[in-house]
Amino acid sequence: MSDDLILIDGNSILYRAFFALPLLSNEQGVHTNAAFGFTKMLLKVLEENDPSHVLVAFDAGKTTFRHDTYKEYKGGRQKTPPELSEQFPVVRELLDAFGIKHYELDRFEADDIIGTLAKQADQSKNNTMIISGDKDLLQLATDHTTVALTKKGITEIEAYTPSFLEEKMGITRDQVIDLKALMGDKSDNIPGVPGVGEKTAVKLLKQFGTIENLYENLDQVSGKKLHENLTNHKEDAFMSKDLVTINQDSPIEITVEDTIFSGYKTQEVINFFKAYGFQSLMNQVEGEEDPEAAKKKEISYQVLDEFDSTLGSEKSTVLIAEMLTDNYHEAELIGFSFVNEKGNFFLPTEIAIQSKEFNSWLKDSAQPKIVDNHKSIKVALKWRGLEISGVIFDLQLASYIVNPSSSYHDLPSIAHSHGLLDVSYDEEIYGKGAKQKLPEEGVYHEHVVRKAIVGKDLHQVLAEALGKNEQENLYYELEMPLSDILADMEYIGVAVDVERLQAMQADLKQRLETIEKEIHDLAGSTFNINSPKQLGKVLFEELNLPVIKKTKTGYSTSADVLEKLEHEHEVVAKILLYRQLGKLQSTYLDGLLKVVHEDTSKIHTRFNQVLTQTGRLSSIDPNLQNIPIRLEEGRKIRQAFIPSEQGWVIFAADYSQIELRVLAHIAKDEKLIEAFRNEKDIHTQTAMDVFNVKPEEVDSLMRRQAKAVNFGIVYGISDYGLSQSLGITRKEANIFIEKYLESYPGVKEYMDEIVKQAKRDGFVETIMKRRRYLEDINSRNFNRRSFAERTAMNSPIQGSAADVIKQAMIDVKQALSETNVEANLLLQVHDELIFEVKRDDVEKLEKLIVKAMEQTVELAVPLLVDASYGDTWYDAK
Repeated sequence: MSDDLILIDGNSILYRAFFALPLLSNEQGVHTNAAFGFTKMLLKVLEENDPSHVLVAFDAGKTTFRHDTYKEYKGGRQKTPPELSEQFPVVRELLDAFGIKHYELDRFEADDIIGTLAKQADQSKNNTMIISGDKDLLQLATDHTTVALTKKGITEIEAYTPSFLEEKMGITRDQVIDLKALMGDKSDNIPGVPGVGEKTAVKLLKQFGTIENLYENLDQVSGKKLHENLTNHKEDAFMSKDLVTINQDSPIEITVEDTIFSGYKTQEVINFFKAYGFQSLMNQVEGEEDPEAAKKKEISYQVLDEFDSTLGSEKSTVLIAEMLTDNYHEAELIGFSFVNEKGNFFLPTEIAIQSKEFNSWLKDSAQPKIVDNHKSIKVALKWRGLEISGVIFDLQLASYIVNPSSSYHDLPSIAHSHGLLDVSYDEEIYGKGAKQKLPEEGVYHEHVVRKAIVGKDLHQVLAEALGKNEQENLYYELEMPLSDILADMEYIGVAVDVERLQAMQADLKQRLETIEKEIHDLAGSTFNINSPKQLGKVLFEELNLPVIKKTKTGYSTSADVLEKLEHEHEVVAKILLYRQLGKLQSTYLDGLLKVVHEDTSKIHTRFNQVLTQTGRLSSIDPNLQNIPIRLEEGRKIRQAFIPSEQGWVIFAADYSQIELRVLAHIAKDEKLIEAFRNEKDIHTQTAMDVFNVKPEEVDSLMRRQAKAVNFGIVYGISDYGLSQSLGITRKEANIFIEKYLESYPGVKEYMDEIVKQAKRDGFVETIMKRRRYLEDINSRNFNRRSFAERTAMNSPIQGSAADVIKQAMIDVKQALSETNVEANLLLQVHDELIFEVKRDDVEKLEKLIVKAMEQTVELAVPLLVDASYGDTWYDAK
């Protein structure tokens, strides 16, 4: 180690970090943005300087010896925000975890502590670096002391030596005090001399050297006003000099030797990071502890050439089925690892598939299993004719419930986020994208076994978190059973009429060619419609349409721009239609045909259960929840989705206005509840309330506007958003919203209270305790805070609606299992369930489904389900 001393101005760095970063908080609601920024700075400083001594100095309190000279010292400062005050103890805890000394002294400031220690070090000719955001400390720069000032937030610093100071500011280190004395400092309420800024002060000091010499030669100062100000405020200038002078002989009770830093213990720092949610910093402290601890622990494991049923466990076994790619419908299984009290094992795929004993163990429900992704394992095994039962815990699902804000729930990411670093990320082992490949057997065998070993620890951590958050019912009673149902749906797949898709593809291609010719005729020239550059030239230079917006590369031809130009020229509507149909062609017709399974003639989508923060399912490869319905051409794509059996039909069951019903329940609004209980048309009712008219006076426009307000409230719409949706002014939109909230006071009260609760707790919950964390709910940035507030309002509604439809899927599946109705649940499209059913069983299915869905949860208002069926998905709607 070097003999370098690092002195950090704790108050200055924390203030800068607090105002540089959005207001963050951990899962316990403790604000952490300043502490997080401070930590990033500290890690960077330690890495770049490798110091032997470190100290962080803090101000001890508001009153200092400087107040004896000037009672108004720092008198203009605003009160420290409580969100910052609560982080000072957090940072002291951080420094203790790092093994770094911190110190404060009554009636003295952090600057004085730093100045005194810097003087001690300077006298011993030890190199010192001072880190602060305060230019006052530049007076401490010497040949052995560098003052590093933060810039661009807090992790970038600019180092001032005496020579750099003179080059940068045009003054010597001795003149820093005089500079500040003349300029004053509004932030510290130091008066200085009115009318003297930095430029004038530097000019005076270059001419006179010191403030004392300046006042001895005041007659040489040019400028009547400046001369007058200097004369009238001489006392202020000298008092200011006293105030800004750092006391380098403060009565501190520590010496440089007390600041020895011998490096930090990684595990202690990791524990702190885990406690305060600093997951993104975990990898920066890996490998910093002693060599034994820094290495991944040695593990022993056995590669099996056969499976023996005695290797199972009545307690629980962590089972990993390793696949290189995400799409488990087609991914190659490269092997299994399993870990229990009998040991750590790797079982190659070819042996596992052929082993009757392993297959029996897999489907034995008496053998409890912990897995990393139940749905993927179940589907992958089904494709190979195998079954799995007895899964008691899904690590990925648990991670999603506990931390829905995270985008990564693969096992290594979960492990690292909880400080369990004894496993590598998959891409470190297999590579990524085109470079992905299987390494040597020993490498991936060990990696897969490590996953299972870490999974054992994760099980305990995540199970405890679920209990602490009161989310066990959400996990065990809703999400876990649902993963079973989704696996079956994905494996069954949806039958597709390939010939019909191909015919649509050919028809649409011809239609696009016709529209392309019409566009060229209307524009008077031939050009590439898909080229924004060529299209912009035609619209704005040749046709002289008004320019709405420009980009760095030319004219904007985005959809919102073209929509504003529709009334200017008939070619614009054709271009918009061309784009819409082109997307149908490429994304849906071409895209769907590519993913039809060659053996089953079906599409096997994947439902992502761990993606959205609201709890909604999403559909990928392909996305069957997003087939467009606005254009008739888009709706017709559903004609290609058919039953897989002759004599069967497609059956659809859809919740009616579920989010508004959930809103009525959560908000406890009497008028909304009464409207739903009496089966009133809620949009007509809202139009009556907002426009103060009778039912017969509500016209289609009023109802449309009321509908927009109703659903806008659910999604936390702003007056701007509503104005864009309805094509009205923001003022008119604001009046609509205000009238709505006057009509439904329960909704207004709910919105106010849920935001207050979110600001207090840092999260909101659904009716089934699903959480949505809101990092920006207390942000000083208006836009971030406003978005977080709207999210706080709408997440319990959207999330509860997602919970209801998930519970309905479980109840429907249970009800089906208790009858002889021949039907399969195929898809979930947000508030709608799609089945295929034997035509003779349609009436039975309808009664069963409607009853199960309407009784799935008990709300303050009735749930209502609309059901229909037809030969295709299109006909069922």
